[in-house]
Amino acid sequence: MKSFSISSKNIIKKWYFIDATDKILGRLCTSISHYLRGKHKEIYTPYMDVGDYIIVINASKIRLTGKKTKKKIYYRHTGHVSGLKKVKFSDMIINNPEKVIKKSVYGMLPKGPLGRLIFKKLKVYRNSFHNHHSQKPILLEI
Repeated sequence: MKSFSISSKNIIKKWYFIDATDKILGRLCTSISHYLRGKHKEIYTPYMDVGDYIIVINASKIRLTGKKTKKKIYYRHTGHVSGLKKVKFSDMIINNPEKVIKKSVYGMLPKGPLGRLIFKKLKVYRNSFHNHHSQKPILLEI
């Protein structure tokens, strides 16, 4: 029996969109990363980009469980001495809700060039308006 290996010419990439209204952040992002990597396809190959494009709308209406809305803190470091910066989830969801979803999905993707290539296929929007109508995205129920 011959082994099957997909070539990059034979990969068909679809466009999906997800409405994030009242969805739990972690559960939504695991599903998004699953579709971005292409694990839902039978031609999944770990070292190739076989996944689909994902559009997330209404990112400002995402929610967390428990007391995480008040206690969750995002950290980053500037690289300078005493350069640790902290941003609360409650502030980030008001100022930049797209970054909340992007940061969560990015952590679930593989590290390195393949992960960065896959991450470019994620489009996140604050409200229900997006510019990808010509791609005819399919609604993905999660």
